[in-house]
Amino acid sequence: MTQGQIRREAVSDQLFALLRDRILGGALPPGSALTSERDLAAEFGVNRHAVREAVKRLQQARLIEVSHGGRTLVQDWRHTAGLDLAVGIAAADGGPALDDLARDALEMRACIGADAARLCALRCSERTALDIAEAAGRYARVGPDLAELGEADIAWWRLIVEGSGNVAYLLAFNSLAGGTLPVAVPDDLRTAELLDVEARLRLASRIADRDAGAAERLARELLTRSVPAAPRKDGALA
Repeated sequence: MTQGQIRREAVSDQLFALLRDRILGGALPPGSALTSERDLAAEFGVNRHAVREAVKRLQQARLIEVSHGGRTLVQDWRHTAGLDLAVGIAAADGGPALDDLARDALEMRACIGADAARLCALRCSERTALDIAEAAGRYARVGPDLAELGEADIAWWRLIVEGSGNVAYLLAFNSLAGGTLPVAVPDDLRTAELLDVEARLRLASRIADRDAGAAERLARELLTRSVPAAPRKDGALA
């Protein structure tokens, strides 16, 4: 689809995506005024209702703000947008590269998992601690099938995150596990993480022992295995 053309189905969704891409890509920089509804309708050949719906979604995503003078100004998304925008960034023509965003999501995954393990060791019930240990034992019996290990891994981590008692962590986990956020783990890194059965058994044991520090450390060591090295500004790997 070329600029200035738009398909007729889901018009407001398409218009939202196009305007989002302009903001993320810098064509509409922070502080600039958003094109008027009338001009947007004329540019894309759509009705004003579709434009208003798209603009409303931009405002909900905290990409724009209606000023006191009535002008609609573009926000700096790095300062205002929430995690829900990650899905849009992944699909955008501008903004951070998908590989960079995937690595960022994996870094977040490691941080959340490590702290969830720490909190789980401090807060979870004896029943939950036992469930985590039993799930780790079942994981050890799954075998080398990576697809089955992946499903067992998600179920096991869900017990830990739920045991942490942190609802925000649980919602982030759901987004990561459900594919809402772009998380593309390189096959070799993911395989190494999934096949480390011993690490899960040790982590389950530390949670049962209420050793929060060791649980956090073990979880971080396990999850950071799947985080690709970040390139430095000079092009070298960090």
